[in-house]
Amino acid sequence: MTSSEELRTSFSDLVMSSPAQTEGQTNSSGDLSPKGSLQVACFTEDLHDVTLHFQIVRFSKQIYVWVGCNTAKFGHLYAAATTRPDNRVSVTSVLGGTSDNTGSSMARRLVLKTGLNIVLACNIPKDSPMLEAAAERKLVEKLKGLGYMRPIAGEASTSTAQ
Repeated sequence: MTSSEELRTSFSDLVMSSPAQTEGQTNSSGDLSPKGSLQVACFTEDLHDVTLHFQIVRFSKQIYVWVGCNTAKFGHLYAAATTRPDNRVSVTSVLGGTSDNTGSSMARRLVLKTGLNIVLACNIPKDSPMLEAAAERKLVEKLKGLGYMRPIAGEASTSTAQ
């Protein structure tokens, strides 16, 4: 059995956990997830003849994401967060060389879209910008479906006037 098949089998054994909470309930920090809660989601997508594996772990104020391409290898690890005083996003490489920054820009954009700190492990070939973009699109779709995305200004009050 190849490592990709093993991963797919392992992912199918995992179940996404969702702690019980009242819809819209927030804790004192304004975060929608209760303190100490942990949510895990794993899924696999076949894009451009490549199998991408995803794991999302939602902590109270940050998200850990792993994206693997055809293998269970960890890849480079990036940490991204907003920095004071001007709320710009800073990204640093925690593991892996700085010459391969596949994933660093993805981590930066995820912070902007979620409003949360992001730790991203990315194992996508560095010469595959189309694959990286496709992986990010699938990841954003899933994060949106899980309710982890920051609301976009004006999105809730869209009008039907033409």
